[in-house]
Amino acid sequence: MAEGGKILAAVLAEIEKMAKPGITTLELDKAAEALIVKHGAKPAFKGYQKFPYSLCASVNENVVHGYPSNYTLKNGDIVGLDLGVLYKGYNTDMAVTVPVGEVSFETKRLLQATKKALRIGMKKARDGVKIGDLGETIQRFVEGQGFGVVRNLCGHGIGKAVHEDPFIPNFGKRHTGIELKEGMVICIEPMVTAGDYTLKKSEDGYGFATKDGSLAAHFEHTVAITKDGCKILTQA
Repeated sequence: MAEGGKILAAVLAEIEKMAKPGITTLELDKAAEALIVKHGAKPAFKGYQKFPYSLCASVNENVVHGYPSNYTLKNGDIVGLDLGVLYKGYNTDMAVTVPVGEVSFETKRLLQATKKALRIGMKKARDGVKIGDLGETIQRFVEGQGFGVVRNLCGHGIGKAVHEDPFIPNFGKRHTGIELKEGMVICIEPMVTAGDYTLKKSEDGYGFATKDGSLAAHFEHTVAITKDGCKILTQA
């Protein structure tokens, strides 16, 4: 999984560089798939639960699972890039949200807070920690920044399947839920909204968007749980 995670991190870094004004999200999808195949891996998402693409591209108020399309990114947009790799029978999953051109100060603050929420969550994750404690830590930080934490969607276990038990919410109560155990591999993925956290189906009928139309950000890493903390598998 660490080998696959390195491939995924390298590919997503290239796609992130391409996310500039004038490119379509469908072009990003095609580039991502070509790069994954070039590295000797397979797109984990293509065909999963009838998803026809390799990359989830979620623009502005779209939170996750957005269909790539002929939409052309423009200055001031943000785009969530969520990508998975299948390598030697095991999956890894990673996401970043990228500013397109110049974005507002408040948008930058949303991105920075979501990225930091992921770091805080990963710092908390270790053998013996309960999932409620992990979620509460993320929620407390995000809400302290004045943002919302998505309730309908959460992180997950991962391995031979893209989504495995346990569910890893980004909210919760301390001292509740199952304990993380050494050897588990999970995806921690804060999904944060600038406004209300209530979601609706996206216009494409597959993804999810904020009900109030506010911007949303999403960052994710696949991590292995150890006694000393967690090891990030999706990094170069």
